[in-house]
Amino acid sequence: MSKTLRTLCLQGCGALLLSLAGLALAEPKHAITLYDEPAKYPADFTHFSWVNPDAPKGGVLRLSGVGGFDSLNPFIPKGNAADQLGLIYDSLTFHSPDEPFTEYGLLAEKIEKAPDNSYVRFLLNPKARFHDGQPVTAEDVVFTFNTLLEHGDPMYRHYYADVAKVEAEDKLSVRFDFKHSGNRELPLILGQIQILSKHFWEGRDFTKTNMDAPVGSGPYRITKVDAGRSIHYERVKDWWAKDLPVTRGYYNFDGITVDYYRDMSVALEAFKAGQFDFNLEYSAKDWATGYDGPALRSGKIVKESLANHNPTGMQGFAFNIRRPVFQDRRVREAIGLLFDFEWANKQLFFGSYKRTSSYFENSEMASHEMPDADELKILEPLRDQVPAEVFTQVFKPPVSDGSGIIRDQKRRAYQLLMDAGFKIENDKMVGPDGKPLAFEIMIAQANLERVILPFKRNLAELGIDMQIRRVDVSQYINRLRSRDFDMIPATWGQSNSPGNEQMEFWHSRSADSPGSRNFIGLRDPAIDKLVEGLIRADSRQSLVEHARALDRVLLWGHYVVPNYYVDTYRVAYWNQLQRPEHTPLYDYSLMTWWQKPGAETASQSEQSSSEPDNQ
Repeated sequence: MSKTLRTLCLQGCGALLLSLAGLALAEPKHAITLYDEPAKYPADFTHFSWVNPDAPKGGVLRLSGVGGFDSLNPFIPKGNAADQLGLIYDSLTFHSPDEPFTEYGLLAEKIEKAPDNSYVRFLLNPKARFHDGQPVTAEDVVFTFNTLLEHGDPMYRHYYADVAKVEAEDKLSVRFDFKHSGNRELPLILGQIQILSKHFWEGRDFTKTNMDAPVGSGPYRITKVDAGRSIHYERVKDWWAKDLPVTRGYYNFDGITVDYYRDMSVALEAFKAGQFDFNLEYSAKDWATGYDGPALRSGKIVKESLANHNPTGMQGFAFNIRRPVFQDRRVREAIGLLFDFEWANKQLFFGSYKRTSSYFENSEMASHEMPDADELKILEPLRDQVPAEVFTQVFKPPVSDGSGIIRDQKRRAYQLLMDAGFKIENDKMVGPDGKPLAFEIMIAQANLERVILPFKRNLAELGIDMQIRRVDVSQYINRLRSRDFDMIPATWGQSNSPGNEQMEFWHSRSADSPGSRNFIGLRDPAIDKLVEGLIRADSRQSLVEHARALDRVLLWGHYVVPNYYVDTYRVAYWNQLQRPEHTPLYDYSLMTWWQKPGAETASQSEQSSSEPDNQ
């Protein structure tokens, strides 16, 4: 054999070996994880550990909604979509609520991920069917992705911006190729897409709100709609996925009904009267005092606080820095100093809340200590672009004694405003432009007013005029999308593995997108770099370091007035419901609950207990 031929053969064998090694690494699997660590459950598992695999089927779960709805299309930036619409759709994968970020196959029987995360391939289950009996194919996946990108909520364009191409390789195989390798989260994010029926949507206008019940492939179908008032879902008894390991023990109710109420206070009274079965409580006051009554004392209503190990993210009063009045960081800091959390927690919340001091609160990603050497490597190149405090102090919201007297905070706020060129004229705080410091906070829920009014009084004592503007849900959504607000109560939920959604929260490219959650209007090159670095993190430790760095910069920007959080799920339910003995780490997993066989509904129980005893 000649030297040239021998070299070519060796090169060819080497290329073949590399190719085979790549194929081995890209072997289709039953589950994928963020950093390629083994999934908790092996390929031959029969059910998740927290479910009751033999839970009885039957009964109707009655839930509540607030405000109303005018659409059955949750994928577009128009209208107010009905609750629980996700029940009619299946996604390619099933997210495990007991692991930081693991996706098991659902519509996709197997998932194949490139070793360098440059593509992902989903191999569909040949048994998958839509409710009308039509098979779910790779063409449906391609149609769904392209439709969401072209006509869906703008957030999808942020989520999937790094997808270069999607292709149906055959009837059951679909491949997504990425513009860049190394985006570890994107294959898992794509697995969460809820798949639309191409044959249903072709010929229909996807961009318009409507009340036509869509065809899905999920565990429930819509059977009755009373626009704005109620919606009823019926369990699909021959659902194609009912015997899969990821769904065994789930979806036990034969029906699920959502009735809508004007606000949460009205809904609570309806719950106590037995008009619906389960309530996730957000109000500390209502949790402490609102449930008292015969049903609670007799054990018919059960109250439980279930551990919540999820990051709670940030809840706060968000500044819209598109408004000139909020573009000076000192003004934002001064306003934030006048929110007296300790008084509110004592007088309004029965001491049940903790103060939020991180955008990744209740997690290891919160920047509650000074940056270590690895985090400083991330921050140092941005030193001239971020607040100096990022390097010298741990962010901590002001702390009062709970008496309602916050002289020190007012003095500090006054000094900040003077430094920013403001002065007092005729008992009003007036800016360098001669205009009074005045703004509006927009809300949709009446129960927030009791939290905001003391804040408003503190601001007024420094000559700052804050008006509370309460609007209905539809107007609130429209004004939010058009960025027509000064300040709003906002929340940014976080997962244990933050990633692409951070683009939608903080990145410059989402600032003008009406459907994004960049409510603040951030356009900061330093924040952009931190977000991009977080998404590209190649290990859990790197992810944590990038999240902490991003957290510090956001906090010291004083873009929100941090509120408060609770690290439990506060759930109340009527005792005809039963739940598994254990809950997963990151969810209370309502869809694994069931109704006691032969049990009366809450309203039947209340009716029978109120009937006179004639014996």
